[in-house]
Amino acid sequence: MELEKTNQMNALFEFYESLLTEKQQSYMQLYYADDFSLGEIAEEFGVSRQAVYDNIKRTEHILKEYERKLHNVADFLHGEEIINELSAYVSEKYPADEKLIDLINGLQAEKEEE
Repeated sequence: MELEKTNQMNALFEFYESLLTEKQQSYMQLYYADDFSLGEIAEEFGVSRQAVYDNIKRTEHILKEYERKLHNVADFLHGEEIINELSAYVSEKYPADEKLIDLINGLQAEKEEE
């Protein structure tokens, strides 16, 4: 469960980072991406462990609300799913159709740039 939550928060953070304050960005980056403890973050910023905890919990809620309203992560994952299914179908049914394969590769490249 903890790994799943970390992956979820990292995905949300990747999409909505620019909508957060600098402090929120720093705390989330250190806690979820860099695996700092609450105590290490508190020491780094000269605040209490409880202040860091409260800020991270509020930021988690904010990120979940952004996703609930905007659906960017869900839409991205759904798009990847469709491209993967299409790629598998084309590979099986139309392996010699170079134009179709190029189009799918172009879609995959665009998704990777997002």
